[in-house]
Amino acid sequence: MTDFDAVVIGAGAVGLACAAQLSRSGHCVLVLEAAAHPGEGISSRNSEVIHAGLYYPTGSLKHTLCVAGRRSLYDYLAERGIAHSRSGKIIVATDEVELATLEMLQARGQANGVEGLRMLSRAEHMAMEPELSITGALLSPETGLFDSHQFLLALIAEIEAGGGLVACRTPLTAAFPRPESFEIRTGGAEEMTLRCRWLVNSAGLSAPAVAQHIDGLSAERIPRYRLAKGNYFRFTGRSPFSRLVYPAPVDGGLGVHATLDLAGNLRFGPDVEWLPDGMSEGEVYYRVNPERAESFYRAIRRYWPGLPAGSLAPDYSGCRPKLAGPGAPAADFDIRGGEIAGLVSLYGVESPGLTASLAIARHVEALLQG
Repeated sequence: MTDFDAVVIGAGAVGLACAAQLSRSGHCVLVLEAAAHPGEGISSRNSEVIHAGLYYPTGSLKHTLCVAGRRSLYDYLAERGIAHSRSGKIIVATDEVELATLEMLQARGQANGVEGLRMLSRAEHMAMEPELSITGALLSPETGLFDSHQFLLALIAEIEAGGGLVACRTPLTAAFPRPESFEIRTGGAEEMTLRCRWLVNSAGLSAPAVAQHIDGLSAERIPRYRLAKGNYFRFTGRSPFSRLVYPAPVDGGLGVHATLDLAGNLRFGPDVEWLPDGMSEGEVYYRVNPERAESFYRAIRRYWPGLPAGSLAPDYSGCRPKLAGPGAPAADFDIRGGEIAGLVSLYGVESPGLTASLAIARHVEALLQG
């Protein structure tokens, strides 16, 4: 006899999506969240971009789950009336080397099944975004924006409608495998001991730390993150752009890009600020250093030379749970089933995790049932 069919650790977008997917399948789910509110980690510190799926190696989890997740996400948002926009984006090149990168991205995107990708003529990109000074551009019409907060609320509503709960300020303190179940112990104001059939570690930045509390997991198998902070600056004037503008990708990220929110406000970021090796998620400082503005001006003026001086102000920052450090090829999602019967662990779920969340949830359910 178990108290819940499943316990999901982490009430970010991916954890809530996993719990909602299990709820749709008729399972009663408890979500444990150490923070005071759902979505306070990676899910609240991003660009709210719906990614098309063109950047990721063909056949990788990032590729397959992003493309499937993006298609599901647009349907989910439309069915529930959640604010979103399939605004599209252009990826820009400022020299011949970057133009070759765009051609490679187009080929990869087409291999990944991304719809509508095409190189723009000079006349086309000048008509679309006349403020840009670029060599060439790739159009991704399937890229978009959405209200991630309303998305999280919709997932929570599904969980609760299925008889489940989201318990905040309730960290996992220990998990012990038992015959066909897990014994779960929690901290917080009211400590609990309960049983569940399935356990999902979707704790984001804290996933490796949470794994250390699961009895029977080999410490050598738990990955170490190299954290990368991403800073954003807001533009204090009126946006000159009508869609998202991305430069060619850089080491550790997609470059300092121009992102419009659903209200039309413009911000730039994120950059890639590698944090000291060994820094834990609890040591991350989220304040944006105003001195980083200088590097933003340089990066942005490569494609928008008209960026006015003094027009950028520090906004917010996020942190990415990287499985590979500076200079190394970007790692794929690490989603593991089978280490312990009934356990699925998710590591390194950074971008495009938000876009992919509904597809990740289906993948996790299949691992649990497999």
